[in-house]
Amino acid sequence: MLHYASKIVNFCCSIDEKDMTSLSNQLYYWDSIFSEEACQRYFDHFATLPSLQQGTIHMFGKQIQTPRLESFHCIKPISYRYSGQELKANPFTEPLNEILQRVIEVTGYPYNSVLINLYRNGMDSNGWHADNEKELGKNPVIASVSFGAERTFKLKSNTGDEKHSILLSNGSILLMEGKTQHEYKHCIPKEPKVLEPRINLTFRTIFELK
Repeated sequence: MLHYASKIVNFCCSIDEKDMTSLSNQLYYWDSIFSEEACQRYFDHFATLPSLQQGTIHMFGKQIQTPRLESFHCIKPISYRYSGQELKANPFTEPLNEILQRVIEVTGYPYNSVLINLYRNGMDSNGWHADNEKELGKNPVIASVSFGAERTFKLKSNTGDEKHSILLSNGSILLMEGKTQHEYKHCIPKEPKVLEPRINLTFRTIFELK
């Protein structure tokens, strides 16, 4: 699949809806894909989902609570496993279906599931990791949609010689494809000065393992 970018930058500027910022032909960012009205409507819907819960993951030999709330949704009734926890699938809501169609239109990829994260404020976070579980396929494609407060997304190469940072705006889409999940790690760090919540939808395709 070919993607055309208006310019190659180090993720430090905002862009028009029709433009796209690219990095190494594997990471792309679209700003303001959704209108302000749509962003508020979607944020209100997802922030009150009854399926949102605080999970428990396995890290450094310990069981710890995730520093955010999560809800997993899939078109098929299959589970998603990561960091020692198993998330049962919830059905897609109508707003999820609307956003899914827009994300497919913008990115050119199909998806069958989404992990919803609610960052309640800047003290909620997501540590350094790669979305490289076997059920995501050989080269996972992840489309990340943001609603609400702006949060910083950080990316670093496994070799340590590449580091990038981008402020994810309300209504934006960040696409990770190719070997990104094998060659890089990413995170949402704590930002104590951020007082408002953020909703993050990470669309992906899950394959049933044989």
